[in-house]
Amino acid sequence: MVRRGYEGESVGVVEPRTLKLALPPGGLVLEKGGVLPEVEISYETCGELAPDRSNVIYVCHALTGDAHVAGIRPGQQDPSGWWEGMIGPGRGIDTRYYHVVCANMLAGCKGTTGPSSINPATGKRYGSSFPEVTVGDIVTVQQMMLQQLGIERLAAVVGGSFGGMQVLEWAVRFPERVDRCLVIASAARLNTQALAFDIVGRRAITQDPGWQGGDYYGTERAPHDGLSQARRIAHITYLSEELMSDKFGRERRPEWVNAGADFHAEARRLFRTTFEVESYLDHQARKFIERFDANSYLQITRAMDEYDLIERCGSLEQAFQPARASFLIVSLSGDWLFTPEQSEEMVRALVKLGKSVSYCHLDAPAGHDAFLTHIEKLAPVLHAFLPWVGERPARAERVARERVMEYGQVMELVDANSRVLDLGCGDGQLLRLLAERKGIAGTGVEISFEHVLEVLDGGGDVLLEDIDDGLAMVPDDSYDTVVLSETLQAMRHPRLVLREILRVARTAIITFPNFGYLPTRLRLMLRGRMPKGSHLPYEWYDTPNIHLFTLQDFLELCRVDGIAVETTRYLSSGCCGRLLIAAGCPNAGADRVIVRIARGAR
Repeated sequence: MVRRGYEGESVGVVEPRTLKLALPPGGLVLEKGGVLPEVEISYETCGELAPDRSNVIYVCHALTGDAHVAGIRPGQQDPSGWWEGMIGPGRGIDTRYYHVVCANMLAGCKGTTGPSSINPATGKRYGSSFPEVTVGDIVTVQQMMLQQLGIERLAAVVGGSFGGMQVLEWAVRFPERVDRCLVIASAARLNTQALAFDIVGRRAITQDPGWQGGDYYGTERAPHDGLSQARRIAHITYLSEELMSDKFGRERRPEWVNAGADFHAEARRLFRTTFEVESYLDHQARKFIERFDANSYLQITRAMDEYDLIERCGSLEQAFQPARASFLIVSLSGDWLFTPEQSEEMVRALVKLGKSVSYCHLDAPAGHDAFLTHIEKLAPVLHAFLPWVGERPARAERVARERVMEYGQVMELVDANSRVLDLGCGDGQLLRLLAERKGIAGTGVEISFEHVLEVLDGGGDVLLEDIDDGLAMVPDDSYDTVVLSETLQAMRHPRLVLREILRVARTAIITFPNFGYLPTRLRLMLRGRMPKGSHLPYEWYDTPNIHLFTLQDFLELCRVDGIAVETTRYLSSGCCGRLLIAAGCPNAGADRVIVRIARGAR
């Protein structure tokens, strides 16, 4: 059974911890040349650590997050973790199985060494003297912390947004230490629009007189105006236009509308409005300056902006070459900060390299922040993808007799130890059988969210995608064989699908119902109604089959399009059909057909 829970109890009270890294005598040398003589890490954990330490999941927090990913802070009554709904017993990351670790990142302001920390060389806060850090530095510090805690290998690294960039860095920097990587609403580099928003936000801080070149600690001024403005700008990017419109529209705050003339005169002088959305942005800005440091914001956003796997390695393929982990890439429909196209670019590179990768594009109209606030679909996806760390319950595999026969016929046509793409893979049963019996490396493509969960839970790779929209994420010649079972007749554009199939693989195995089957013809002729039977179990008004074709039709299309038909096998569930096939009349005798095709006419 697929583990789909995302509701459960809180992890309870979580104690923050601090670890001083054991650095070499010269301190921590950063990628840009700076040196930190000391580094302290603030982190939190939840869930019991397995005796062999095999159940550790490291969560990389986003831009302005911290180590408090789940649970109740000491002295408080209610849970306040920033991913509270995702982590806990019975939730997406189930702490009955996993030991979860999250640390405040390097250059942060929540206990880990950053610009507001004391420089041991001077006894004063670093301020402007804090050296520039990179994503590589941030991840290296995380790895050093875990190693010092005795954790050599991670069951998974998980992160969204900027946290997803850290996950990518884990995959390529420490490939031997990570089993699975979950990259949510992220990218291998920011797009130009996202860069522009960060640039404007940093400029708002550095042009605030209170910034004082970064040395405002201990003075009477601080860049609160600049930091609050940066937060307003950034927060706009976290929400979709649809959510902003639904939540605020052009509504005005009643208490402001009814305020006195003096209030309105002052508001007009400052060019303020009474719109609800302005009040919301002001509220977010006020909360932010109470909990975050301007210098940390400058350092972290610059590290995020400068992160670029493509520029660093020449291409995504070269960047991902060292990776050994299984990947799950998740994009959100309403996200215009880290777009779905950027996620698909990463998937395409990983598929081309033959890496283990799954992809889910989730309907999340709320925008980028939906991975934090709207997790109803995200939680079960993570739950299914994460590896089992205990004894796995046996799966009950019940397959209809005719399906067993068809699977056997298909499996005979698949080369051992090849790469297989199964389009419309259902629950992934065929891929599992091919992996067990023929040693193939397989990926499924499926449009059903429930089936995607089943494939992930079974340990398979799957792309949540509509085949009718093409296979844009799959590069040319990425697979040896494509399998398309009982699906071609349900495609809007079957001819295009066949062309796409033979673009991504040299051969394909197609199975389809044959509408030339004699009993089907007789039912239509004698009864005058669309046939319904074991091989066509649908009413005409409720059928997925939109292109009704026969064996002869398919063979003619292959001839016209220069597709080679290498092997044809005929299946029939009735004695009459088998006799017709034996008599050399397969178009009349076969209710199902299996065809192996290849490029080029023969």
